[in-house]
Amino acid sequence: MAIKTLRNRIPHLLTAVLLLLGLMTAATTQAQAAPQPLGGSATVCSNSPIPTGWVVNSVSTSSSCGSGRSFTISDTSGLSYTTVCSFSPMPTGWVINSAFTTSNCGGNTYAHNISNTAGLSYTTVCSFSPVPTGWVTTSTSNTTNCAGNAYLHNIVNTAGLSYTTACPFSTIPTGWVITSRFNTSDCGGNGFGYNIRRA
Repeated sequence: MAIKTLRNRIPHLLTAVLLLLGLMTAATTQAQAAPQPLGGSATVCSNSPIPTGWVVNSVSTSSSCGSGRSFTISDTSGLSYTTVCSFSPMPTGWVINSAFTTSNCGGNTYAHNISNTAGLSYTTVCSFSPVPTGWVTTSTSNTTNCAGNAYLHNIVNTAGLSYTTACPFSTIPTGWVITSRFNTSDCGGNGFGYNIRRA
């Protein structure tokens, strides 16, 4: 009786095993067919959208692009600094530390050296650089490293601070207040600065 029962079950077991193998094969094929994201760097036509977090490093002529030009772009994930064309999108949290003339950006005169502020407490940036949320400009200095813009800004991250100073043109972070004003020659000719503190 036991042998007969086993013989009756073997075809069902074989069917189940074959069905399971078929499902595994289909899943593997589907995973292999899924498009893989770009990584590292790539060359795209100049009229292509630039993915979030990517930057334009250089420009070249291209007969295969309707625009006639192509961009070399790179992913800033995992990077601390890089060099980009002046028209490149800027990733969130990145700043412009210096600028220089270049012939590698398709007629655009300048390139920028940029860096990621993640993990930093302070840094210096060109006066036209974006300033990350939560950072303030505490002073300025003269520079020749920002492509004709006269000022370099010293900026600090207010995370973990209770108080600091800020130039009058600086953004005051959310949750911070101005407690007093003082005279200074360190804010690019403005003549004064602010003492600010976390509310």
